[in-house]
Amino acid sequence: QVQLVESGGGLVEAGGSLRLSCDAARMFGTINDMGWFRQAQGNERELVARITGGGKSTYAESVKGRFTISTDNFKRSVYLQMNNLKLEDTAVYYCNVRVASPRPPTYANEYWGKGTRVTVSS
Repeated sequence: QVQLVESGGGLVEAGGSLRLSCDAARMFGTINDMGWFRQAQGNERELVARITGGGKSTYAESVKGRFTISTDNFKRSVYLQMNNLKLEDTAVYYCNVRVASPRPPTYANEYWGKGTRVTVSS
């Protein structure tokens, strides 16, 4: 089983910043998109940010203007710069990559990391 590896989580005071990284070097083939999800205790996993192979970025409304998603030149690493962190950003953050596949019906394989914890304190 190929796994993504996240890093960069930790403790930060409200208003501070963190930068998350995801190593996707072993994701072979054409990457459809890469993204970050998060799951707070007792909540459903939600999309935070996503970037397509063509470089189009989308964000959850709650993080617009504060978070920025980016990739390296080979699209084998994905980053999430998180600024002006708020208490409600506390969650486990997961890297997600979708790779093109010849198999129907989705024509894509989806991979997840094990998560990195972000805790924002007041």
